[in-house]
Amino acid sequence: MRPERIPESSTAERQWRVPASVPVVKLIGAAALVGLGLLLAEGDRVRLVLAAAAAVGLAGWAARDLLVPVRLAVDPAGITVIRGLAGRRRLAWDTVEAITVDRGPRRGLSTEILEIDAGDSLHLFGRYDLDAPPGEVAEALRAAHGEAH
Repeated sequence: MRPERIPESSTAERQWRVPASVPVVKLIGAAALVGLGLLLAEGDRVRLVLAAAAAVGLAGWAARDLLVPVRLAVDPAGITVIRGLAGRRRLAWDTVEAITVDRGPRRGLSTEILEIDAGDSLHLFGRYDLDAPPGEVAEALRAAHGEAH
């Protein structure tokens, strides 16, 4: 059963998180790197160490997605964004200067990036950070901001 979706016009808190499949794919990739390292090392410890280091990095990235899946939350008082590896930063509505979506080609693909400008900081979120199209999230944030004022 899927959780009930909160309408955009509601002032209740909403959260956007990393899709569950993303850390799983990263962990499979880490395991594949270790396997390839063992298979292709041919007695060369440097190759094995490099493969293991890349796998540890990828597994750490997956662990972050599993431990801190919520990347963005909104409520009537403001926006909460992820900060650093596992921290959070609260942005009151009066500190949010702009909520925009940057659309354009990146690496041959059309992408959207949600940008939250808080004056002294810029927070960027892609589709795989939010498990929703950035344009829809921007609309929900703007609606919540309008209701808060």
